[in-house]
Amino acid sequence: MMTGKEYCTIYKRSRDAAYDALFENYCDYVYAIVYNKLRSTASREDIEECVSDIFADVFFGYDTESSNGSDMKGYIGTVAKRRAINAFHSLAAKNGHFSDNSEDELFNIGSDEDIEADSDMAETRSILISKINELGEPDSTILIQKYYYDRSSSEIAKLLSMKASAVRMRAARALEKLKTTLAAAGIMI
Repeated sequence: MMTGKEYCTIYKRSRDAAYDALFENYCDYVYAIVYNKLRSTASREDIEECVSDIFADVFFGYDTESSNGSDMKGYIGTVAKRRAINAFHSLAAKNGHFSDNSEDELFNIGSDEDIEADSDMAETRSILISKINELGEPDSTILIQKYYYDRSSSEIAKLLSMKASAVRMRAARALEKLKTTLAAAGIMI
């Protein structure tokens, strides 16, 4: 996902390129939010129109001067949720299905699947694996074996032809490096 700082840099070069980059990076995320909110009341065209409106809101509403480096994904998520909720109420009222407890009714008929959370989790996993691989060998193998496969330092040492104490030391250092690079990407572990 594109950060606010990256977006601002692109925006200063070309507004068209910034809009294209914004859409390319966040289309699936925004669509998942809108679909999750509107799937019971909206047609496909209504959902697509809402998505387009959200991108217009973000493009014209995101302050590229003072938002340089702010949380772009959080901003887009907030705009998307608010716009989708407004669209839901508008469509429900237009279709004559509006009631004071319509959101409660939707909650009861909705799926337990949280598309937005699943999308966020998949993105976080992708970034995590990428940052682990950036550590290089043997650090990336040590961390994957230790935390993904739950192997002990002595098992990893045998696998990599190292001493267990060296594996523990490298794991600790690699974990600190990983925390730093993930923090720079906005992910805390």
